[in-house]
Amino acid sequence: MNIEEYRYYCLSLAGVTESFPFGEDTLVMKVKGKIFALASLQDFTFNVKCDPEKAVELREKYSEVLPGYHMNKKHWNTIIPNGSVSDALLRQWILDSYLLVVKGLPLKERSDLS
Repeated sequence: MNIEEYRYYCLSLAGVTESFPFGEDTLVMKVKGKIFALASLQDFTFNVKCDPEKAVELREKYSEVLPGYHMNKKHWNTIIPNGSVSDALLRQWILDSYLLVVKGLPLKERSDLS
């Protein structure tokens, strides 16, 4: 997965917007104003939100998964998409992050995404 594939996939999810609130190097993906993914354009790594237990499990299983850079490490992982993890799995981690954030939205905002 490269940055354009990452961007295209994120934007294909319902209600997603992109912005650069932290500077021109950090692409932020939000659903209903809540961040679910951030990507560094300089070295193309990205952060995704994760269930705390699953976050630790993924870090132990994959060397490409690290504690979230500049994030709450309990809830966020940094992913290094270097080709050793399939694009399908990377997309699944992005989707999991998106769904975790959507789950925390008020019912009205969740229903707007349908």
